Amino acid sequence: MLSVDEQLKIITSGTMQIVPMGELRRKLEKGTPLNIKLGVDPTSPDLHLGHAVPLRKMRQFQDIGHDVTLIIGNGTALIGDPSGRDSTRPPLTEGQVEANAQTYVAQAMKVLDPQRTKIVHNGDWLKPLDLAKMLELMSKFNVARILEREDFHTRYANGQSIALHEFIYPVLQAYDSVVIKADVEMGGNDQIFNLLAGRDLMRAMGMEPQVALTMPLLVGTDGIRKMSKSYGNYVGLTDEPTDMFGKVMSITDELVPMYFRLCSTVPVDEVDAIDAAYANKTADPYHLKRQLAANIVDLYHGAGAGAQAEAAFDGLFKKHEIPEDVPEFKADLTLNDDGRVYLAKVLADAGLVRSAGEARRMIDQGSVKIDGRRLAAKSYNVEPSLLSAKTVLQVGKRKFVRLA
Repeated sequence: MLSVDEQLKIITSGTMQIVPMGELRRKLEKGTPLNIKLGVDPTSPDLHLGHAVPLRKMRQFQDIGHDVTLIIGNGTALIGDPSGRDSTRPPLTEGQVEANAQTYVAQAMKVLDPQRTKIVHNGDWLKPLDLAKMLELMSKFNVARILEREDFHTRYANGQSIALHEFIYPVLQAYDSVVIKADVEMGGNDQIFNLLAGRDLMRAMGMEPQVALTMPLLVGTDGIRKMSKSYGNYVGLTDEPTDMFGKVMSITDELVPMYFRLCSTVPVDEVDAIDAAYANKTADPYHLKRQLAANIVDLYHGAGAGAQAEAAFDGLFKKHEIPEDVPEFKADLTLNDDGRVYLAKVLADAGLVRSAGEARRMIDQGSVKIDGRRLAAKSYNVEPSLLSAKTVLQVGKRKFVRLA
């Protein structure tokens, strides 16, 4: 096992808060593997790089000799985590939770070491709780303390509804730490209250309290907002390799150091060197972005997948080649009164855009090509001779269909 200082260098890389740092050092000085806890409420079946940030940190813990307990919140998900919310989160059914959990674990295991990962479901101990035990747990907390949470405080001050069962969520998450005897609990920075509640409950029950460790929210590919499917600025863990490579290449230059630190398998010393190169303005963002994209594709699709995706990316974007595996589409090429075909509808029917209106906008932006030739603005209607069999329609950089 590495020295305590060497471990701390890896553990602290990219973290937001470690509370308290002194206790983490003392735990490490014991020289025995720590139990690192991450609880997840599988509210969505698909993960993106933002979801994987704490998983990457947990893998770093595993690589230096510690163990991980991944708690699937099939009990707490029935309430819904109120952290960062301005309204009550709709609860999921048990069936939804279980279906999402299976997909979550499959994707999480692309990051974690299965040999050092214990997967448990908190419903196993939360659902059997009787009234006496619930009252005992809830007696360890008070409403004034819970209202200190920024999200609850804001909702209360604004006269917004706070359902009573939402108060119970941090209590149950804290009890998870008691059950599994966590040494460190991880979460996003918006989870700090819940993590500290775990410390409080463990201490109240005569246990050595856990250390709280939080990670930042990953900025999405747009460089503005947090990564989210709803914002369309995400890189999915199940994205096809070429698509994943292209999305990483699309991030702003300023995000490259953050993505190396939070999303890649590159060693901390090398990431520090990248930060230094950015600081002294000697960095080559484009070259680094290619290295980053290949690393991330290898992580989620296996060694060598990054190089293949890079080659495909070069063929598609640098040499402007049309990919070989373009799906075919049988288009309705009905002529209009002018004897031409309304291309905007064809693009929408083919699924290249969501609507004819979006197709018109893409044409005006110069984002539509026929057999590699860019259409001029306002070219919504085209000659039928341009749309013969085997013609390739392209929207943007990655969407193609071949006419059947």
